Amino acid sequence: MERPRYLGVTPPVDTTPSSASEEALANDLLATLKAEGQFESEAERRSREVILGKIDKLVKEFVYRAAIKHRRPESVARSYGGKVFTFGSYRLGVHGAGADLDTLCVVPSHVLRSDFFEIMVQMLRERSEVTELVPVPETHVPVIKMRFSGVDIDLTVAVLQQPVVLDSQELADSNLLRNMDPYSARSLNGSRVTDEILRLVPSIPTFRLALRCIKLWAKRRAIYSNSMGFFGGVAWAMLVARICQLYPSKSASIIVTRFFHVLSRWNWPKPIQLKSIEAGPGHLHVWNPTSNMSDKSHLMPIITPAYPSMCATHTVSQSTSQIINMEIKRSLDVVDRIMRREATWDALFEKDDFFRRYKHYLQVNVTSTDAEAHNTIHGFVESRLRQYVIRLETTNLLFQICP
Repeated sequence: MERPRYLGVTPPVDTTPSSASEEALANDLLATLKAEGQFESEAERRSREVILGKIDKLVKEFVYRAAIKHRRPESVARSYGGKVFTFGSYRLGVHGAGADLDTLCVVPSHVLRSDFFEIMVQMLRERSEVTELVPVPETHVPVIKMRFSGVDIDLTVAVLQQPVVLDSQELADSNLLRNMDPYSARSLNGSRVTDEILRLVPSIPTFRLALRCIKLWAKRRAIYSNSMGFFGGVAWAMLVARICQLYPSKSASIIVTRFFHVLSRWNWPKPIQLKSIEAGPGHLHVWNPTSNMSDKSHLMPIITPAYPSMCATHTVSQSTSQIINMEIKRSLDVVDRIMRREATWDALFEKDDFFRRYKHYLQVNVTSTDAEAHNTIHGFVESRLRQYVIRLETTNLLFQICP
């Protein structure tokens, strides 16, 4: 059977190109985002490239030291390689000035996860450029958090079931996950999902401009935070990518407008997907609400496109889903006025009035006497706040809680 000649799980809604006025509005959007400081400078771009180059060298040295630790011959220890991949906003090409860097360290099979949190952490402690170093080994996706030459970096690790990792290594093949441990699979997922999103949009420049707009809007309206129960960066990216699939020839101004139109009418918990869920090798859990009760409980499921497909919005609660929908419907009127030239793009980026909207607040303070311990405790408390919100919702005494 011939494969459909379109991207996405359904055919496009409209394939006609944008009008001259719609293209002009897209140019206005670009100018507004530049004025809002949403693009990094050339100096910042070069600085990030230098940092990534240094981290790549560190990874290769780490693999070498792990080989020596495990009594591999000195003559071949340098040949095992290792490679750094980026994912998230940097890989998508939508990062702004001061944005953090999500990085993945891919290593060969002789390296242990414990090596990463011993050898690599010690190597980073010895670097003058590294500050605020916080290893977090006991988490869903183990990570080393740090500032490297002033840039916030999350460094994860994935152990491939192969003896060597060359600079030509790619991650698209799902067979890489065969017999892989779950921690490595989850670490690998960030890079694989990001690359798949870029592969599934009809126009990357249009997608990037529209996504920059939606990211700024979500942050200004205080609904950009996976840990607080809202949508994180990858979820917003997949939503914008889906609208791009439905309107493949439209300018960014129309993508943004249709974003609010489509989502204001979306029949949640019907999932949003960029492609059909695929089976893959191995034992990894794939999102399936018909056979898994926890998957069935997701309120606003947005499904990642790379195997193993997961719900990127499993943290959304009753309260945060109400707030997200409220903000989408509020902004629908704004973008319609922008399209009629009755308002400018600045109106879409108006800041949330959180401290005028509510009468009562609960503030959680984290204090400690040690800087490194403070970063660890802060992350722990932040990860538990979402569960606290859910507990408050179950009392049936509160109408809505906005973290």
